[in-house]
Amino acid sequence: MNNSYRAYMQSQVMTAPKEKLIIMMYDGILRFAKVAKEACSRNDIEEANKNLIKAQSIVGELMGSLNFEAGEIAKSLFMLYDYMHRRLIEANIKKDPEIIEEVCGMAAELKEAWQQSLKVLKEVPREAEARG
Repeated sequence: MNNSYRAYMQSQVMTAPKEKLIIMMYDGILRFAKVAKEACSRNDIEEANKNLIKAQSIVGELMGSLNFEAGEIAKSLFMLYDYMHRRLIEANIKKDPEIIEEVCGMAAELKEAWQQSLKVLKEVPREAEARG
């Protein structure tokens, strides 16, 4: 990756609203897991390890960003992220593409749910304006 692209991506992350940042994190999990899965199929252990660790780190960041004052949803997400993190570690130990695919499915579902939630939240002010 060249330096200008890296600087651009860093700028995107640093200026992104929190909602978009979470979607970017899910995208990162999916991207790194896909590369790791492909590396497993080529028996490229080093590449698989490197990308699974990146995916694990992102899941760890998601775990650390939860606001437990928000209630049960944060606790539920923490347990789900913890499960995903443990499965990524297991996938890395076993170099098992099926486990990687399981985590990808979970990340994709979470991303979709987050995107749907944002869409609904954006529509709420419009509905209030239409009534007001």
